[in-house]
Amino acid sequence: MKKFAIAALVAALSSSAFAAQGDILARLRIINVSPDVKTDQTLAAVHVDVDDQTVPELDFTYMITNNIGAELILGTARHEVTSDLGSLGKINHLPPTVTLQYHFNPEGQIRPYVGAGVNYTRFYKNDLQLPNGTKIDVDSNSWGGALQVGTDIAINKDWFVNVDVKKIYIKTDVSAGGSDLGTLKINPWVFGVGIGTKF
Repeated sequence: MKKFAIAALVAALSSSAFAAQGDILARLRIINVSPDVKTDQTLAAVHVDVDDQTVPELDFTYMITNNIGAELILGTARHEVTSDLGSLGKINHLPPTVTLQYHFNPEGQIRPYVGAGVNYTRFYKNDLQLPNGTKIDVDSNSWGGALQVGTDIAINKDWFVNVDVKKIYIKTDVSAGGSDLGTLKINPWVFGVGIGTKF
């Protein structure tokens, strides 16, 4: 009887295989955006930094084959920028990211994957300023690479839990009053956990 129960459990887990070619996976994650800041020139001299934020993220993966998927990642966050001069204000960034993924175990209950791709970041709602009130300007657009590793874990044939880590490369040139202050590289680590389904 025990052997039969184990066999039935294995069969149930096998039947909850993930998506096949042509399917779409949709995930809703809670992510922590943890900037890995690097600066130069004046920005480095005053130790400019960018705070962490925890926000929701939505993504969709189209399965090109059983093993290969293309993922679009959508999310936005508002970060405070700090320095030795105190808080410099806040700014939003929207970094839609596309990665090409390889899924190692498409028929299993646990399905790890790796991905690499590109992100375009748009900065908006900029209220950054120096302590004297001078507006801080940033380039509104950034292009960079993205790396990803994660795992989908089946709950049943339609739903799964997801754990995901990404490294996204984002940078912008910063100026104030017409003077170049340097380059701000944000380059966040993005740690996510969520739930997903397929259709």
